[in-house]
Amino acid sequence: MASQQHVVRVGVAAIISDAEGKMVVGVRKGSHGAGTLQFPGGHLEVGERSFDCAVRETLEETGLEVIAKKTVTFTEDYFDAENKHYITIFVSCKRRDEQEQPVIMEPKKCESWTWRSEAELREIMATEDGKKRLFLPIVNLFEHDRRFKEHGSLTDFLRESDCSASPSETEICSSL
Repeated sequence: MASQQHVVRVGVAAIISDAEGKMVVGVRKGSHGAGTLQFPGGHLEVGERSFDCAVRETLEETGLEVIAKKTVTFTEDYFDAENKHYITIFVSCKRRDEQEQPVIMEPKKCESWTWRSEAELREIMATEDGKKRLFLPIVNLFEHDRRFKEHGSLTDFLRESDCSASPSETEICSSL
């Protein structure tokens, strides 16, 4: 039997905020992290840019057409039980139509989509089993990225760093 070679995968998470600062999150289904809240996103394909991945995955999963605005940060995520290791790139995105709402496009992969504030997500994380209710990259985003504290919160950071011109993918909100 040939041994399975383990590789580090790259995931892209789209942070889509509304005017109130609430973000699109869904309940994962059928894969590692099942039952946890996640941002829209998925695997970066070979030759694909992270902005293009965020736009593609958001459309495939939620039906929302978005514009990728900024690379926010990245996390290193190791899923012990599944022996999976990911680098997750977080991309801030804006809906083309601010009235458009997410819909379940992949019912085998996502149970529901909803809008949650950062405070709500942090409240979930603070509960006894909270870290089990949020997808690991979101937990790591909130626990390990100190840059948001300088701005008060992730939500403030996203508002302050919003760009009006078409950004290049090399624009990163803060030095990594």
